[in-house]
Amino acid sequence: MKSGFVTILGRPNVGKSTLLNTLVGSKVSITSPKPQTTRDAIQGVLTRPEGQIVFVDSPGIHLAERELGRRMQREIDRAAQGCHCVLVVVDATRRPDRGDRAAIEKAAALGLPTLLALNKIDRLKDKRELLGLIVEYQGLHDFAEIVPLSALSGEQTDLLVKLLLERLPESPPFYPPEFITDQPERFLAAELIRERILHETNEEVPHATTVAIERWEEHPRLLRIAATVYVERAGQKAIVLGKGGAMMKRIATAARESLEACFERKVFLEIFVKVKPKWRDRPGFMRTLDQRRFALDAVTLDDEEPDGPLLFDDPDDEGGEDGPDEDVEAAEGPSAAETDPLR
Repeated sequence: MKSGFVTILGRPNVGKSTLLNTLVGSKVSITSPKPQTTRDAIQGVLTRPEGQIVFVDSPGIHLAERELGRRMQREIDRAAQGCHCVLVVVDATRRPDRGDRAAIEKAAALGLPTLLALNKIDRLKDKRELLGLIVEYQGLHDFAEIVPLSALSGEQTDLLVKLLLERLPESPPFYPPEFITDQPERFLAAELIRERILHETNEEVPHATTVAIERWEEHPRLLRIAATVYVERAGQKAIVLGKGGAMMKRIATAARESLEACFERKVFLEIFVKVKPKWRDRPGFMRTLDQRRFALDAVTLDDEEPDGPLLFDDPDDEGGEDGPDEDVEAAEGPSAAETDPLR
């Protein structure tokens, strides 16, 4: 049996996370049309009778101008540590650019067997266009294999798995067969909420947004989650909320549906929106945010109370409650009691 680690590299928005989800057969990494969606190294595990592949999805390679960007670049370096093989993913609908070349250079520096995935072939009108693209990429690096595929439809992904397994060492599996990802449930929940924000908002808002899980309560029939969405400016907060809280209601409803599909139970979701100026340039805040997303016990981000609108999105009451909440202490009082199925 063969088992090993494969790091996934590529510039932003080439479909790395979609490919990871397709390969492992489950949603372990969020996706969106926005670049730089992935901010952390995420493991997804594929187990088959012939072997096990531990994929490590990394943030897209880009020029880091903020502390958050530099942190993402460190995640890329961490993702490559201890791996046996490299998978570089590129967009087959466009010529190689500086970002693609940077990913290939990073892969070459690792000195590991490297495969190239030409993704998004489902968007090509004429597959003969691939021939010239393959020749061009062959001139950039001596790839072990070049595999045209579609992460969206799954076309050629079985071939990719076969070629990767051939290059992994003989080894017992690192994880049990049912194991899919190393990410804690809190992290997945925060990412699923952030995914809905990425899909619903535009311009600078997606990049200026992060999510912290403030409360996590598990019951036999219900999972209760309270989360805070952080943005950097009041204008961004207004966009996330929308007129009369309409945008936040849409985000929360879609997020709850994703959470219920992921955790296979009813979810009571509570979301706050808060302004944290220049949080992307504050290493201390990001470290504390990581603790809050990964730890089982509560970690206080700061001494301030969450401000602005509070939205309750409940599985049995699609209407919820939105708009400005003047009394933060009463947020979980009558409003929650009216819609909480456990009360």
